[in-house]
Amino acid sequence: MPLDAVFLSGVTGELQSRITGAKIDKVQQPERDMLLLSLRLMSGNGRLLVHGGVGSARVHLTDGRFENPAEPPMFCMLLRKHLVGARIRSVEQPEGERILLLHLDARDELGNETEKTLAVEMMGRQSNVILIGPDGVILDCMRRVDSAMSAVRPLLPGMLYRLPPKQAKPAFFESTSEQRRELLLAAEPGIALDDWLLRTFSGLSPLLCRELCFRAFGETSPRFPELSAEQIERFCAEMDALCELVHSGALRPVMLLDGEKPKDFSAVPVGQYGDALAVEQRESFSALLDEYYLRRDKAESMRRRSQALTKTVRTLRDRTAKKLALRTEELHRSEDREQLRRKADLITANLYRMKKGDVTLQAEDFYQPDYPTVEIRLDPLKTPQQNAAALYKQYQKAKTAEQHLTGLISDGEKQLTYLNSVLDELQRAESEQDLVDIRAELRQTGYLKPEHARKKEKAKARAPLRFVSDTGFEILVGRSNAQNDELTHRLARRTDLWLHVQKIHGSHVIVRCLDAEPDAVTIQQAATLAVYYSQGREGGKVPVDYTMVRNVRKPAGALPGMVLYTTYQTILASADESLVQRLAQKN
Repeated sequence: MPLDAVFLSGVTGELQSRITGAKIDKVQQPERDMLLLSLRLMSGNGRLLVHGGVGSARVHLTDGRFENPAEPPMFCMLLRKHLVGARIRSVEQPEGERILLLHLDARDELGNETEKTLAVEMMGRQSNVILIGPDGVILDCMRRVDSAMSAVRPLLPGMLYRLPPKQAKPAFFESTSEQRRELLLAAEPGIALDDWLLRTFSGLSPLLCRELCFRAFGETSPRFPELSAEQIERFCAEMDALCELVHSGALRPVMLLDGEKPKDFSAVPVGQYGDALAVEQRESFSALLDEYYLRRDKAESMRRRSQALTKTVRTLRDRTAKKLALRTEELHRSEDREQLRRKADLITANLYRMKKGDVTLQAEDFYQPDYPTVEIRLDPLKTPQQNAAALYKQYQKAKTAEQHLTGLISDGEKQLTYLNSVLDELQRAESEQDLVDIRAELRQTGYLKPEHARKKEKAKARAPLRFVSDTGFEILVGRSNAQNDELTHRLARRTDLWLHVQKIHGSHVIVRCLDAEPDAVTIQQAATLAVYYSQGREGGKVPVDYTMVRNVRKPAGALPGMVLYTTYQTILASADESLVQRLAQKN
């Protein structure tokens, strides 16, 4: 859900207490809609994430890691010029608005003290980030809006910044209890009360409207032919209680979870979902927003970045699958070649009974025990000898085709398996460097054309992912097929433990044994990592095979990541993201 005004008021209060007085040391723009402000706080260093994207607009402190582009965008360069060295004087939310204003004490080009404001507008499709000068004039915007895009409120450098025009309906949290009661008494009979709240007031989200109804009547969208006095009192009491909660600043960051997956969030406790969603409080609004958005946004960002490469690999995979199907079908047809040879033998044995121009041959089939009479169709334009020779030729062609097709089908199956493994890698890619490694691997295997660079630079080899088990064993995980080969056949020792999910695509996992035998806890945690970094991440319990590295070999000519192994054991495990993060933090 987007941040509503109530939730943003909780965020504003938290940031006011934590970043007021902080100095901005660095400005980065990892993505088109995202800014990172590195802050020097009283309690140490911190980073403020400012997002102006549709569906993801927000402001909060973050612990997330982000990759920066090789060259910063122009808007980032402008912000560095104006914001680096500035101090945050205050954090303000205009009453009832989904806007957060960072008021800054900065210096101009001559070194004189000046005031600037960074406005973050979190208003759905109109979300934006705007830098405002001391005289209220817009210096620039993350997303410029001209008069053709919005006749009501264009946003361009040099224009005076104004807040969005107030809605025609009253603001819920600015209205009095008596005003809310009068509007309720004038409500249309039979209307859904959550819909009435949304139409009548500004400042309320659909979630809060449903929650108010649920608290008053036990259902999220009640309709009454006519409200009784008791129902009016009950509903007014819940509206008053919500206003008091917001005005007192007693808001709490609450996460709504479907199992372990965040589904929604709120600044007030939510009971409308019953047992369908778990309700858990988080330690801060920033921690909640980090948890809710980062994984989702990271996955969406990687999906966009990998879209072209994924399409290319999927096309190669589909083309390979089609060729494989055609060759398999052709191989099935060649299985009837023995019938061709038998017919040719029968014609040869009965040449004395035939003459040119015959259409059929009636002969006893001496290949069958009861010598049944069979009919063989002939080409009347050919002599009996030529008919037999034509069938022998078809037989030999089918026999040769079988040998050739068997090799092509085997090669096609290997290629199909490999391309499916690359698609799995692309789905699990976590950074731009992962995509670079996958492209390099596809070039090495000949699936992509070599890159014609002006100056070839040797790519720096990346280390595999590293984890430490709860009992102190080092666990390494391959990032790609090429790195799987490197990890298993070069970095790992013969006495190390090797793990891989059974019969599906996934990363190679190595437990560094160092002449010690890994305990059951380490093996189980390594199996969990193998499932997490595999195609079975969402599949519940998955079998994982494990054996010593000395029992794993790579067949001659095999594609990257393909191995054979023997003398193994199997354990069941399921993906656990919290465990993966915990083991990674032990580095």
